[in-house]
Amino acid sequence: MSSLDNRLLEAFEILSTEAKDLYLGKKIYELTELPTSLEFTRDYVGKNLPVVIRGCTLQWPSVLKWNSKYFQSNFPKKEVVVAVTPNGYADGIGLKDKTEYFAMPEEKTMTMEEFLSKLNDSNGLVHYIQKQNSNLTDDFPELVGDIDFSTLQFAEESFNKKPDAVNFWMGDEKAITSMHKDPYENIYCVVSGYKDFLLIPPVDYAFVPRKQYPTGIFKSNPDGSMTIEPILDDSNKKPMITDWVSIDPLKPDLQTYPNFKKASIFEVRVNAGDILYLPSLWYHHVRQSHKCIAVNFWYDMDYDSKYCYYKMIEKLCNF
Repeated sequence: MSSLDNRLLEAFEILSTEAKDLYLGKKIYELTELPTSLEFTRDYVGKNLPVVIRGCTLQWPSVLKWNSKYFQSNFPKKEVVVAVTPNGYADGIGLKDKTEYFAMPEEKTMTMEEFLSKLNDSNGLVHYIQKQNSNLTDDFPELVGDIDFSTLQFAEESFNKKPDAVNFWMGDEKAITSMHKDPYENIYCVVSGYKDFLLIPPVDYAFVPRKQYPTGIFKSNPDGSMTIEPILDDSNKKPMITDWVSIDPLKPDLQTYPNFKKASIFEVRVNAGDILYLPSLWYHHVRQSHKCIAVNFWYDMDYDSKYCYYKMIEKLCNF
């Protein structure tokens, strides 16, 4: 490592320490009642700080009635688009012939009844409703009335915009969201079960290793197994490349990536009836309980001074 590299690393360590001491704290902040839009903006959005609001949606019709039995009874023949993987990582790292790929899930259309039966098969492939195209409003319009949107008025007033997407999620404990970040302000509402989040703030970007991977997609084989099919770049017929986090925070390889231990990792469980505000550009890794159901609201981030500051960090880390 050159002297410049050492100086940069020291600077990022100071940034991380100062952030932790001055405003990040040691755990995710929690509220027991909805904030006003002013409080939310001042205390969390303006500081790019996550917060969990406990029990604030317990009276939503969705929280009171949505579960696997409800969907089996009311929508057994409804067609749903399901992400299918052999390892539970839809949009994550997979192996093909000892080569690591960024692998996207195969998408299959099936009835809700068929999907629920797959969730009961503990030895089979992993199935997850996770289509991130505002599938609650587009694919499940009959469910929209079970969400009390007035609860989220504080967020809409703070962001000063409507959500770009409202997404419906349903799966089991084998479905895991690999660590990544999004350019969205995220209001995440667990409806049934719970989600376990690991969060890393943007100031620790330097300690989260990334690599460029050939890109592929899982495809089913006739024998029921799955393999990764490379996605080729039309210009050169070589696999497309995706930049992705190269460490599993559940089993971090600190020998290969020793700086990862310097990252501030926050852990929080979000239960049914809770809302998590996940700020833009925070790394997050998500696990869940069996047959967990959630709804999230994505609001496009503001490309303001925080974003410019983040892009500077990104550039310095990639010299």
